[in-house]
Amino acid sequence: MRAKYLVLTACLTVGLSSIAQNKDGVGNKPDANLAANAVHDSYVIGASDVLVVTVWKQPTLSGSLLVRPDGMISMPLLGDVKASGATPLQLAAEITEKLRKFFQDPTVSVVLSQVNSKKVFLLGEVQKRGPVDLTSGMTLLQAISSAGGLTDYANTKKIYILRDSMGKQEKIQVHYKQALKGDGEFNLPLQSGDTIVVP
Repeated sequence: MRAKYLVLTACLTVGLSSIAQNKDGVGNKPDANLAANAVHDSYVIGASDVLVVTVWKQPTLSGSLLVRPDGMISMPLLGDVKASGATPLQLAAEITEKLRKFFQDPTVSVVLSQVNSKKVFLLGEVQKRGPVDLTSGMTLLQAISSAGGLTDYANTKKIYILRDSMGKQEKIQVHYKQALKGDGEFNLPLQSGDTIVVP
């Protein structure tokens, strides 16, 4: 009987110490969800993106909404609300403000469900030419992989990225083989609208 109590006491002690460590932040790995939320909060909403709008204790006002080509979403009570060009946090603040006419202290959250407005383009000697959805943090190698990889005829020494920079088109030379070796400096992060050209 005493042995059972000792085991139970040991389990409770370990459990409480782990809770204390979590509270103090000691020994924890970085929370991937926090990093993902930070990216989503800074993301600029565009047409064709899908958002999940949640209004606390108002299920009829909550749901999944598609951003129309004109940049608007439609909500009960509010009608059309401009979503394009705002971040999820900015849109939540705007919806909250509009709902104050109908409710006292409404609580609104906006979560990015699907990213459909941001794309990069691949031309030349790739297996699948055309647009690829730009995911958060997508790199050169990830985009080429999404296009099925390079063909046998690709000239890896002459790959480049065309990027619109302040209204001017910039040509960025790519060091593909160094990127393949795992050198992060050459595995360039992509921006919406980039075109990867593989001669």
